Amino acid sequence: MVANSKLKHAINPHTHGLICPANRQAGGQSIMDVGVNKNLNIATDSLFSFKHFLKENWLFILFLTGLVIVSYVNSLNNAFTSDDILGIANNADLGNFKFVFSSPLGFPQRLAYYFAFQLGGLNPAFFRMSNILFHLGTTLAAFLLLTLMAPRRLAIIAAALFAVHPILTESVTWISGSPYSQHGFLFLLFFTFYILSKQKPKFYYISLFFFLLSISVLSRSFVMLGVIFLYEWFFGSLKKAWKKMLPLFLFGGVVAIFMLSQITYRLTSLKEIYYMQPGTDSLLTKIPTSLFRYFQLIFWPDKLTLYQTEMFFTSWEYGLAVLVFLIYIGSIIYFYYKKNKLLSFWLIFFIVPLLPTLTPLRIAWSVAERYNYVGYLGIFVVVAYAFYQLLELKNIRITVYFILVIILFSLSLRTIIRNQDWQSEESLWLATAKVSPSGPNIHNNLGVIYQKRGEVERAIEEFKLAVIINPAYADAYFNLGNMYYQTQQWENTVQSYQKAVELNPNLWQAHQNLAALYSSQGWLDLAKTELQKALAINPNDPNLQQGMSLIEQGR
Repeated sequence: MVANSKLKHAINPHTHGLICPANRQAGGQSIMDVGVNKNLNIATDSLFSFKHFLKENWLFILFLTGLVIVSYVNSLNNAFTSDDILGIANNADLGNFKFVFSSPLGFPQRLAYYFAFQLGGLNPAFFRMSNILFHLGTTLAAFLLLTLMAPRRLAIIAAALFAVHPILTESVTWISGSPYSQHGFLFLLFFTFYILSKQKPKFYYISLFFFLLSISVLSRSFVMLGVIFLYEWFFGSLKKAWKKMLPLFLFGGVVAIFMLSQITYRLTSLKEIYYMQPGTDSLLTKIPTSLFRYFQLIFWPDKLTLYQTEMFFTSWEYGLAVLVFLIYIGSIIYFYYKKNKLLSFWLIFFIVPLLPTLTPLRIAWSVAERYNYVGYLGIFVVVAYAFYQLLELKNIRITVYFILVIILFSLSLRTIIRNQDWQSEESLWLATAKVSPSGPNIHNNLGVIYQKRGEVERAIEEFKLAVIINPAYADAYFNLGNMYYQTQQWENTVQSYQKAVELNPNLWQAHQNLAALYSSQGWLDLAKTELQKALAINPNDPNLQQGMSLIEQGR
């Protein structure tokens, strides 16, 4: 009975974990003494209760929910933008339940789309609401996870930063960014139940379920198994945990092999769809500059954009990027050996989701805000730690709280403003062009916006700029040809379409438009030749077949 009494009184209400009585100090305890190894490397099942967690933290849960709602409610009326149009608005299978199970990969996203469609048809608000709910779920899961690993005050600060930070809008406000917010939610649940399985072994099977779902929604997230390895290395025992880890790593290995087999397809797709030139990059340049840009966007989120194209650095800026990278690596090592493994762990956590993109191969953008949705939590924990330490100083506590409120308010306001960039195709590409002027696809999309407005000359200017930046951009040549066709500049029309099919032989629409041009001029033989080329690429198109029939009839 005495032992049980001591155990009961050793439970810290802020961490829901075990703390050695010898570590208690008057005036609070230092986070340096609250290692996960002391909190969670336990065998009893009485230390954590979801009922107790909700009872003790319901006010904080309401607070975090309020932050998410306030920050994202103005995005609900936004229209479909960018990939949303093809993936949702023009997707004939959206309401087909069989489509949900068409592949194990992407299953959670298709399921969310299906329910959104059933509830509101093609109303973007229902699809966007799903994203917001997943972001809220990720925020609350982060709070739950962190209360297991650190004092509650630190957990609420980190979760609050996660709730409102504008760098996350690309994964929340943009409907097509949903795999990242969904993965963040599923992964943090997996991680949480994995930790709790040390108390209740049955939680391991729940964690396995969430792991499989997280891999399904974002295949390259198999790298997140590194977080489990680090957790056991830092705070647990690799020797004792290997049986639990083995099934995870075996399945992750299968997914990794599959992803490696898709690299060639990925490179081909990037070349054909985005006209990115294949090649390799030096990691000595790519890693420091990419991480430097992420740090910039976290601590001063003014240059948020769908395409981070402005990855140009002077010698001085590159030197600064290298210095920041060395400080980052040095901090990981310093905290590890200074027995503050909590900070070392979360600093590493930040970079883990980025590992598939930080390769010599050009298989992804160097920087994309959505890539590190869940990884940003690592930096937020470190920032929260700094505030936690300052709040331990009673003489400045009010000032620290005031600064924290100002930061949360400012970040939330920036998120609200960023949401407005996603209101429509027009607002998105106008906003993107301001921040990313060297992106050829951005100018191409902006040209389409001006074309719809009827501003022909501005559209031509944007399409020309796109092909100047990337001379291999076939789609921009095709759109330029359409503008010349509209203004009856026949010679320029022909040259633009011919250049488009030279760069992309599968662009059958250019052959079709050339056929229409030749037919209007009475050059039926040339028109027939172009239709034959188009039909060779797309033989089942009824418009092409009808056009060929008319040509052969001599009309």
